[in-house]
Amino acid sequence: MIWQQLANGISVGSVYALISLGLTMVYGILRILHVAHAGIYTLGAYVGLLSFRLVDNFWLSLFAGMVGAAVAGYLVERFLYTPILHLSRIAPLIASIGLFTAMEEAFRIVAGPHTLVYNARVGLGDLAIGSFRLTETQVLILLVSFLILLFLWLFLTRSRMGLAMRACALDLETASSFGVNVSAIIAMNFIIGSLMAGAAGVLIGVYDNQVWPTMGSIPAYKALAIVVLGGLGSIPGTVLASIIVGLSETFFIGVLSIPFPRDAVAFIAMILVLMFRPYGLLGKA
Repeated sequence: MIWQQLANGISVGSVYALISLGLTMVYGILRILHVAHAGIYTLGAYVGLLSFRLVDNFWLSLFAGMVGAAVAGYLVERFLYTPILHLSRIAPLIASIGLFTAMEEAFRIVAGPHTLVYNARVGLGDLAIGSFRLTETQVLILLVSFLILLFLWLFLTRSRMGLAMRACALDLETASSFGVNVSAIIAMNFIIGSLMAGAAGVLIGVYDNQVWPTMGSIPAYKALAIVVLGGLGSIPGTVLASIIVGLSETFFIGVLSIPFPRDAVAFIAMILVLMFRPYGLLGKA
């Protein structure tokens, strides 16, 4: 049972990582909290569902959900954040919260207020070793999450644009003075973060077998707790914190049967860590 719950926790934590990394990347460069990221996550789920109903192929629907989210992320950066970046940081935060609320209402109006079934046939099959078993959706989540995180690591460490992105995260003005195209880096930052959010939306839609207008409400604040827990702007810290939260939820609720709201575990873990390490697990002063 322990090994089974460990696999369940890592699966959940992997999705949390895909959602939270976009927030971390945006904060790492612009130092703003991109709350509307949760709306882009929901948009990716809806685009994936619509694509699946049209083509009846999960992998194409996953690709469509990621592309749709990436386009939305680019538009948000270009037409919402860019015109107000010169203002106080509270202005982008308020604008982001307003956009997220508007997106939820738009989903409710366009797609209806009820849940829609996302009964996708992936074709991977379950993985069973003795009494240990991974469902098809868990295998899917682990596979897609691993491939996306591997791509992100290779991009940030092996490409010139990834190097420029890391330089902008360290000091935006200095990177610009050395000839880095800051506008292009910020746009790419939003595109990659939104791609991951769109993938997470599709994966959760398949995992829960449903998509609904407010499915981004809980990830909106849980991802914020994970980002703070890992250390604001720290990509490795965000991945580590996501796995810790996923495992904590699984063991506290599934193994220990503690009568406690599952979604509060992230905040309890954040409070406990910040009591002893104010800058998060892998954050820096």
